[in-house]
Amino acid sequence: MTAEDAVSEEPLSAELTSGDLKLTGRITTASNATFLGSIGDTVVVYKPVAGEAPLWDFPAGTLARREVAAYLVSEALGWDLVPRTWLRDGPFGEGMVQLWQEQDPAQQAVDLFPAEEIPESGWLPVLEGEDEDGRRVVLAHEDTPALRRMAVFDVIVNNADRKGAHILAMPAGHRHGVDHGLTFHVEDKLRTVLWGWLGEELNAEERDGVGRVLEEIGGRLGRQLGELLSAEEIGALVARCARLLDDGRYPTPSGQGPALPWPLW
Repeated sequence: MTAEDAVSEEPLSAELTSGDLKLTGRITTASNATFLGSIGDTVVVYKPVAGEAPLWDFPAGTLARREVAAYLVSEALGWDLVPRTWLRDGPFGEGMVQLWQEQDPAQQAVDLFPAEEIPESGWLPVLEGEDEDGRRVVLAHEDTPALRRMAVFDVIVNNADRKGAHILAMPAGHRHGVDHGLTFHVEDKLRTVLWGWLGEELNAEERDGVGRVLEEIGGRLGRQLGELLSAEEIGALVARCARLLDDGRYPTPSGQGPALPWPLW
């Protein structure tokens, strides 16, 4: 699949698809080799396939393609959840390249609060525990339409790694999701910090978005995903979308594995 084929309002420039990718640093907090770089004046993140750590439950060398597939599904939803992402060659071979996003340091979509200091409105608790000093703390996330949409996205792509740090708080309240290598497994592996709407009904916008994905899988999106995922994985994606629309509610944890990623950030 070429970058020009991706679902997007505008095709990528020739410079972004084949221009010189210069590495400027390494993001050491990532579990796979992840680099900060630039293509001309554009700042990007580069994750080479060669730097992917082997996993027992995901096929080797597939994480970069899953990240691109997640971007394509985000575009089909129409919610601008995943920054522009594509495959291309780089200094360490083929990999995923994604437009760098500059977060708003004054905002936080997920946070840890002392139990007695959770805001009375606008936040939803997810998990309660104790810190190293034995004080009660609560993990909570904001209650916003932007984050609700991300939770829906995570359900249909079967995101096994929605950590707090994988949610980028952008200016004006927009939220981007990143690090989608652990997605599209045929088994239920949803692990997320966004459980605050558990059991709530989907609204019309959310249902419409999932419906668009189902519709587009029958056309261009399905052809694009066919070059990135297995037929079984695409079938599982269709089944998750259909089940979510039939149920009409945010799902509950399946009980087949941990419901939260670790670490949480």
